[in-house]
Formats: sequence, C-alpha cells, structure tokens
Amino acid sequence: MSWDWQVFCKNTLDGEVIGSCFGSNGDITYLQWMISAWGWTLSVALLALVLALAMGSLMGILRTAPSRGLVFLGNAWTELFRNIPLLVQIFLWYHVLPSIFPVLREVPSFLLVVFALGFFTSARIAEQVKAGIQSLPKGQRYAGLAMGFTLPQTYRYVLLPMAFRIVIPPLTSESMNIIKNSSVAFAVSIAELTMFSIQASEETSRSIEIYLGATALYFISAFAVNRVALVIENRVRVPGMVGGK
Repeated sequence: MSWDWQVFCKNTLDGEVIGSCFGSNGDITYLQWMISAWGWTLSVALLALVLALAMGSLMGILRTAPSRGLVFLGNAWTELFRNIPLLVQIFLWYHVLPSIFPVLREVPSFLLVVFALGFFTSARIAEQVKAGIQSLPKGQRYAGLAMGFTLPQTYRYVLLPMAFRIVIPPLTSESMNIIKNSSVAFAVSIAELTMFSIQASEETSRSIEIYLGATALYFISAFAVNRVALVIENRVRVPGMVGGK
C-alpha cells in the first residue's frame, strides 16, 4: 500500500499538484476545501451548542419547578427530542416541516441542521441540568426564598451557578458529542467534513488519506474542547461536591 499525501495539494479542477498547497486565482486545492469544510463543521457545532445550552438549561429548570404544568412541558420536550434519532430529526426539519410551515422554506439548510442538532442535544443537557439542580441540598432553595428572592431569582443567583459547576463534566461530553454528531449534516448536503470526505475520496480515489485527514480534524476539535473544559472545571469546581476538593 502506497501513501500519497500530495493529494491535499492537488487542484480540485484538474488534479495538478500546487507546490504551496494553496491555490490562487480561483484554483482550490483539496487542503483548502478540507479547511473550509472544517469551518462549516465548527460553525454548525458551535451554533447548535449555544442553542442546546439555552434550551436545555430552560427545560432542565422547568423540570425542577414547583408547577406540574411546567414540569410536564419540560418532560415532554426532553422525551420528544431524545427519543427520535438525530438523522430522522434532520430529515424532518429538512423535508417535512417546510411543507407544514412554508416559512421554513426560506431558511437555509445550514440553520435547519443547527435547529435539529441543537434541539436533539438540548434534551440531553436538560437531563444534566435537572440532575445538577436536584443534587443540591433543598436548603439552598429555601435559603434563597428566605432571603427575599423570588423563585426565578433563586434559580438565577443561588441554584444555577452551583448546578452548572457540578455538571461541567457531562456538559463537556455533550460539547464533544455535538462536534461528532455534526457529521450527519452531510445527509442534507451541508459542505462539512464528512461531505468533503465522501466527495473528495470519490474524486481522487485516495480514500485512506482523505478520511485520515478528516478524522484528525475531528479529533483535534473534540480534544481542544475537552482541554478547555477541563481548565474551566478545575477553576470553578464546587468544594465538597462530587469531584470537588
């Protein structure tokens, strides 16, 4: 078996090797294409993570609220989005919902994938936020109310700061998973790393090099998230709680 790493320096149009591996005047190498695809992967993952954190936190809060109606709403959201496979959810957003809600036909497919991935991950984050809040002593909530805080203020200033510090490790896993799960965006033709790998390997017949390159970028992305989250976890861990000192 021979290796041909020069495949990344080849022009995507005529297959000629470009010495610098970066084309000009409209020429694009496979390396440039891969970097662009990596950017799309990170963009989908980052926006979906922001959406997932927002909706997951909200639903996790609702699931610990004293109102049965709010608890039902939070539970319904969580069960709906975590029990439908992610790829099916993407197809629903891309093929089904635009037929029901015509306004979605004007939404770029990139954002539809962000919605699908963000809502899917939000159900998992909701479970973690709920667990973080419930792991706190009940006296924390009562103390906040006794100090004159309203219930929303008690969540904002007392419960959530502690809960989020406790659930940083599982949130780290979700952040890494959302990068890996973004690979399903190829199913609706988003030009991310997996789509690049499929198309580039077909064009160049160098599947090993192409897929190894994409794998390396997925690994770098997830590993970077893990290292950053580990630093944050060490700085904000709660003394006396699980993992604290």
